[in-house]
Amino acid sequence: MRSRTAGTSRPGVVKALALACHPGPTAAVTVLVTALAVTSGRDAAGCALVAAAVLAGQLSIGWCNDAVDARRDAAAGRTGKPVAGGAVGARAVWAAAVAAAALCVPLSLASGIVAGAVHLTGVAAAWAYDLGLKATALSWLPYAVGFGALPPFVTLGLPGGPWPAWWVVAASALLGCGAHLADVLPDIPQDLAAGVRGWPQRLGATRVRALAPLPPLLATGLLVLGPAGPPGPAGWAVLAGAGAFAAAGPSLAGRSPRAPFAATVAVAAAGVVLLLVQGTALTRP
Repeated sequence: MRSRTAGTSRPGVVKALALACHPGPTAAVTVLVTALAVTSGRDAAGCALVAAAVLAGQLSIGWCNDAVDARRDAAAGRTGKPVAGGAVGARAVWAAAVAAAALCVPLSLASGIVAGAVHLTGVAAAWAYDLGLKATALSWLPYAVGFGALPPFVTLGLPGGPWPAWWVVAASALLGCGAHLADVLPDIPQDLAAGVRGWPQRLGATRVRALAPLPPLLATGLLVLGPAGPPGPAGWAVLAGAGAFAAAGPSLAGRSPRAPFAATVAVAAAGVVLLLVQGTALTRP
């Protein structure tokens, strides 16, 4: 008997692997952290190492996720996903995930032992999510750890290895929690049917729609109010705009089911911009 992927060409497998890595989030996180490295003062070689390490880590996480969820995705009819649709076998995706994770180790440690250990802790947290924590009440924790580890990974690779300010790490962790809620929201009914009861699934879709913009709004508040000295007019304007988006999303849910998700993305975008603007101030108390 032929396997489901026996007739798939090599270019077809490569394309399927590219789609199975969750290319959107993988690219977004890689670009964001690389930009953070640039604005924080890492030199060209340091920025390249950050980009390579984060890309390898994100590829491993995306492939692990699709390999673990293959049967569940197939049962839920998500045949648009490469593994569930038979475009590539789960074994090939597992091999790619392990290879990317193995490559991530030396690439992370090239920024320094402490910096590398912090980044690898974040990657390990994401793997823990895929391998079981996603179905528990602690499903938010890997997102908080994974996103919270990114600023220290960048700053610990600077001369002297400084830690970022506490409010930077807390804001990044909150952005991760918001990403978790927004990412899971569209799939809550299918997840519950499959027996996946993570934090968002336990809250239910209605509560998640209302709650999703709040973590990135809190992150934006920390990034405006955390630095020493009073915020400037631009900081207050960004915070006010983020608050308006956070309030508008749930209130418009009746008109558009995607409004809460769009609001969460808008508020998170404000937080990301502020994080990048901090630049060399990331390590200031």
